[in-house]
Amino acid sequence: MSRLWDKGGRLDERVLALTAGEDHALDDRLVAYDVRASIAHVEMLAEANLLSVGDLEIIRDGLTALAKSHARGEWQVTLEQEDGQTALENRLTARIGAAGARVHLGRSRNDQVLAALRLYMRDAIAMLATGADAISEALNTLATRQGQAVIPGYTHMQQAMPSTVDWWARGFAAEICDNAAGLRQTLRRIDRNPLGSAAGYGTPGVPVSRESTRAKLDFAEVQEPVTAVQLSRGKAESQLLFEITLLMQDLGRLAADILLFYTREFAFVELPADITTGSSIMPQKRNPDVFEIIRGRSATALACLVEALGIYSRLPSGYHRDLQLIKAPLFRGIDICSQVVGILPSLLEGVRFVPGNIQLDPAIHATTRANELAVKEGIPFREAYRRAAVELNAKAADTD
Repeated sequence: MSRLWDKGGRLDERVLALTAGEDHALDDRLVAYDVRASIAHVEMLAEANLLSVGDLEIIRDGLTALAKSHARGEWQVTLEQEDGQTALENRLTARIGAAGARVHLGRSRNDQVLAALRLYMRDAIAMLATGADAISEALNTLATRQGQAVIPGYTHMQQAMPSTVDWWARGFAAEICDNAAGLRQTLRRIDRNPLGSAAGYGTPGVPVSRESTRAKLDFAEVQEPVTAVQLSRGKAESQLLFEITLLMQDLGRLAADILLFYTREFAFVELPADITTGSSIMPQKRNPDVFEIIRGRSATALACLVEALGIYSRLPSGYHRDLQLIKAPLFRGIDICSQVVGILPSLLEGVRFVPGNIQLDPAIHATTRANELAVKEGIPFREAYRRAAVELNAKAADTD
């Protein structure tokens, strides 16, 4: 087995273990995208008469077959192969012979992996945004189902003004819908074709058509100039992680409310048994663990964002191996968000508010009374505010 950069020397296995790290495992999710970008690349080479039609057909068929066998779990990228690009080219060459060695003309692993990453992120964004929309829809359904139930609105963890399940649920729904829009807006940096930039300085002597691969891969534009491609690495990934963090923080706050409402002291909501767990020592317990994990995962999302930002923030221009490390927090952030948005709609279907358990402090209507006095009597709000406070204190004294 040879790596794409091998020149005949022997690599210290400890260096391989450190530099390749977990790339081989992470790259498994990029194989299908790498194949797609590679096919676009060789089709472009054939259009430029840099590859024969016969070789194109053999390479395209070979790449397609490798993608299908990988999807069936028949092979994986290994540490010895270092990364998915090496694994794919070596397997292709072993499968179809010398034609496989022609596939790398006019490209580098740098633009190759970045093309696969951007294709993958486009799909991830669509999946996450659709999931966020489903959560928003589930909240709106909850608002329709139980929206008339009155609940306290809180400031400083104290009952402040009357609210409803409708306002509570639709407030979260609106913000989560906004998060979905934010996710889709990250395409501005992602939807750019990096192919043809190679290691960051183009392909001297090889007349590649960057527009051809752009069209084949349905990128919105070609990223120009070629030197901007490596400078942009980490920015699209961080922007996506930022939007994931915003979404996860809203979902964490939603979970925090449900956890508070589910306590025996509040008892505003009931949860079905099939989404709660038990205690190993206390027979009476039904624990809302799933919402606690959702609440905690907002911290994980933030950590992924900070890690990604930190990796490239002080790098000089050009490509550096550090950039490969961005894949780990990117994939982790996408994965945890995907898991949460995948389960939350069904969880929300099981949330039931119990109006009979919801007690409002009579003082919660004080603001309404102050507004009423100001409007009906035409007095300044500050005077109405003080009069409402006096009335409230007098009622409290009478109760005592």
